[in-house]
Amino acid sequence: MTKTDKLSWHKQGRVGYVTFNNPERHNAVSLEMWEALGELLEHAERDSDVRVLVLTGAGGKAFVSGADISKFEDERATEAAVARYAATTERIYSAVQQFPKPTLAMIRGYCIGGGLGLALTCDLRICSDDSRFALPAAKLGLGYDLRGLRRLVEAVGPAFTKEILYTARQFSALEAREMGLVNRVVSGADLESYVKDYTDGIASNAPLTVDAVKFIVGEALKDESERDLAACTERVKRCFESRDYAEGRQAFLEKRKPVFSGS
Repeated sequence: MTKTDKLSWHKQGRVGYVTFNNPERHNAVSLEMWEALGELLEHAERDSDVRVLVLTGAGGKAFVSGADISKFEDERATEAAVARYAATTERIYSAVQQFPKPTLAMIRGYCIGGGLGLALTCDLRICSDDSRFALPAAKLGLGYDLRGLRRLVEAVGPAFTKEILYTARQFSALEAREMGLVNRVVSGADLESYVKDYTDGIASNAPLTVDAVKFIVGEALKDESERDLAACTERVKRCFESRDYAEGRQAFLEKRKPVFSGS
């Protein structure tokens, strides 16, 4: 499915898992890996059995630690190469952010630089209590563009965004939770089982409702002049006209768990 062994894919029930598999470099990401992620996103979108997508890292020490510096000589040695790398990265970030199904970053260990940027494109972030977060741009002389900073501002607000970037230091999992950078912090031993239960719960809910919420929240974050109000109204209308709405009401009356089909 992909052209690299540094990225893997598997499913558990209705949840798809994409795993960054470069543990010897703390799952640092090369251009090849970004491109492979784009292919996996397309595959997961087409797979009607997948209702939730989880992104995670292998090896137990990092989610994603950022760009693979060992590849810079090949991938970012010229101005044109740098531009290509930046365009590819932003294209994949946007693809994750606009992915039509719920996305969750399961974070264990380091979540640094481009890794944190990737996590911010997911709808939800759950981490182990030993995770560490940082955007060390100020220690490297790098700049962040508006799109990247906007995702961080939307997650934690302007004051914490400035603190994260001004200090360039590493933040603990609890600090990340206090800022709103992650949704939940759990013990390392419980992380995978917690995320499985969490995502299984989402996957069992009405897909049309979840789809509507994801789309409308995305529209709410846009400038008022850019919002597609008709599309928001149409998604709500689809919920009320669906067989799943009838199933939800019937299951409630019969005091049983509903079985939603997404139609």
